[in-house]
Amino acid sequence: MRTQRVYLLLALCVLFWSGNFIIGRFISTTVEPLELAFFRWIFVVILLIPAFFIIDIKKVVSIFKKNFILLSFLSLLGITLFNTLLYIALQTTTATNALLINSIVPILILVLSFFILKSRITKVQTIGILLSTFGVIFLVLKGDIFNIFDIEFTTGDMWVLSSSISWATYSVFVKFKPKELSHLELFVIVVYVGTILFLIPWYLYQGYTLEHELEVLKNNWHFFVYVSVFPSLLSYYFWHTGIDEIGAEKTGQFTHLMPIFGSILAFVFLDETLKYFHMIGGILIAIGIYLSLFMKKKTSE
Repeated sequence: MRTQRVYLLLALCVLFWSGNFIIGRFISTTVEPLELAFFRWIFVVILLIPAFFIIDIKKVVSIFKKNFILLSFLSLLGITLFNTLLYIALQTTTATNALLINSIVPILILVLSFFILKSRITKVQTIGILLSTFGVIFLVLKGDIFNIFDIEFTTGDMWVLSSSISWATYSVFVKFKPKELSHLELFVIVVYVGTILFLIPWYLYQGYTLEHELEVLKNNWHFFVYVSVFPSLLSYYFWHTGIDEIGAEKTGQFTHLMPIFGSILAFVFLDETLKYFHMIGGILIAIGIYLSLFMKKKTSE
């Protein structure tokens, strides 16, 4: 029963993340990517204030000073770049495309782990990587190889890939986090450092006027509340509950529900339609991920 509860929490986690893609696409014409990223994480910064009454602040500050470069790097990748690049992508690509391309993240983590963590990759995993890579290429080219000569149409898709690489790199390097830090303490550090040290200067550099930003906040506050509470705070808690209860490998598989949830949400809220290249690309990515992750366990038994 406890395991079923964890599965439910993880399903809700990726559902909330899928909703983040939909909202990013839905308000892409009225709210700029940096504005959405800024208000999202400012709201999270405010919501995390009570955490300072729970964590050992002196310990956290001491650990941060000793691991300044690593923790700053994680903050830049996980908070500043990942979602901002995604929101930039959603201005010029569909939520469905973004969700499908994002599903290559587990493969990217596997490849980066091989080079950075020296993890072993089997022949079956290699085939899986190739299949998933081909699936993404097929999707990006919209099923037509001749589209390779037209680079312009892939702009948004390339931003999604950049976002995915950012999150995959974060996921690999987070393995080097100081063992003394709890999940909550790490989250507080990356949110505050990523927002204050990197995101705010980037945001201020754009030269937005106070009057305009107040108008943006007034018209879109409900979207900002959603992306702050659900894909950020709650999904983080659910995700790490899964890691603690059933392990990181099984938890990671729930990421692959995002294209399913996202496609349904995109159909309902954005009137997006699934085309044949979405289906074929998604199937190739799914088979590749299955071979790379599930088969790893079977072949090692």
